[in-house]
Amino acid sequence: MDPLGARSQFVDIQTLPTWQQQLDNDGEEKRLVRSHSMLSQSFPSPFPYRPDINRKIILFHESLFLTCNNKYNNLFVCLCPGCRTGEAKLTKGFNLAARFIIHTVGPKYKAKYRTAAESSLYSCYRNIMQLAAEQSMASVGFCVVTTIKRGYPPEDATHIALRTVRRFLENHGNSIETVVFAVSDTEESVFKKLLPLYYPRSEGEEKACLPLIPADIGNSEGEPVVPERRIRITEKPGSIEDECEEDSLELDLGQVGTHAFARMEGDVDKQRKLILQGQMSEAAMQKQHQRNYGRWLCRARAEDLSDIAALKALYQTGVDICGRTVMVVVGRNIPVTLIDLEKALLYFIHVMDHITVKEYVMVYFHTLTGEHNHLDTDFLKKLYDIVDVKYKKNLMAFYFVHPTFRSKVSTWFFTTFSVSGMKEKVRYLDNLQQLFTCIKPEQLDIPPFVLEYDARVRTQ
Repeated sequence: MDPLGARSQFVDIQTLPTWQQQLDNDGEEKRLVRSHSMLSQSFPSPFPYRPDINRKIILFHESLFLTCNNKYNNLFVCLCPGCRTGEAKLTKGFNLAARFIIHTVGPKYKAKYRTAAESSLYSCYRNIMQLAAEQSMASVGFCVVTTIKRGYPPEDATHIALRTVRRFLENHGNSIETVVFAVSDTEESVFKKLLPLYYPRSEGEEKACLPLIPADIGNSEGEPVVPERRIRITEKPGSIEDECEEDSLELDLGQVGTHAFARMEGDVDKQRKLILQGQMSEAAMQKQHQRNYGRWLCRARAEDLSDIAALKALYQTGVDICGRTVMVVVGRNIPVTLIDLEKALLYFIHVMDHITVKEYVMVYFHTLTGEHNHLDTDFLKKLYDIVDVKYKKNLMAFYFVHPTFRSKVSTWFFTTFSVSGMKEKVRYLDNLQQLFTCIKPEQLDIPPFVLEYDARVRTQ
């Protein structure tokens, strides 16, 4: 009996379907595979298909206070007097249908302190799982630790919850048999959307979800990675063996802060004056450029760019016939007049930084773009000037699909007078068949409207 005299309702978790068993029930896996059937299968997922882990996961639409129960079960609540944000404390279950209760306090969310909120929320889930393992609990039940009432974006919070639990089960979860996520109506839709990313139920679902996994997936434990807080250790400090190591070290130091003292460099104004007067050596100018790019990269990794990512204007697909990574830009998905162009620049750097360490190609679909989709030359010149030299060196080809006469003229002027070394890499392709001679169709994820347009034009 509960305190109000009403009979409690219990559900034995052994009767609930696991996440793996839900594969054929919701049709989500088939939908994902269909929508990404042309995606490359060359890139391994950071969250591979693991049926042994999937069988431990239960998504349950109900409150933990009314349901999930067995003799090993554990219950979590979000409010705990004397428990700091991110901490977890264990008490006995007493008259509740659980041996133990683990209390934790989720963070309040403010965009200004997003990094701190992510770290605290990770700590909540990680500490809970750690206590569960230490107490040899066979099953644990989660309510959503932080909610909209505390200002935390539901999808962001769910990403952290799912990846943290996944990593713990991978690395330390042998003794844990069941993890229940008890969710409300609004929470259920978010969990169903994101669960396949971290707990794919088949190899097909794993491959289909690969492009949907966010760029920031934390470290091997799922903990958010903050570049500014990394401890950098170098062999023989104070002794730099070659120019390459010196450049790398100065780049790392450049990420410590944005002012001259934090970067331990000389008078910045003096250096800029020397650049303008043409008196700074090429090596010094390269170092200055690397420091500048390092600051942009630091910002790109720290800022919330989810609104830009949602546009699906830039994404990685398969490889070309030479085995080089293919990056796709969809011009129609860039609403230039409606977005923050600086955030768009940061997103480009965030996505491309690790891609450009080796040879790659870009495919730009100019299909059905309008004036509101065209980036001006000033922005493109700024982007070209900011990015690291590896972007330009390792770009092997830029495929311009469905160009117009005007776009060809604009591109010619830009590559001739504004940037160097780009004009010979641009290749204009009037149809997809020409593109398929360089990149096989199965290696491309082409937007449906591009396919429809190309088919219509070829039949005219």
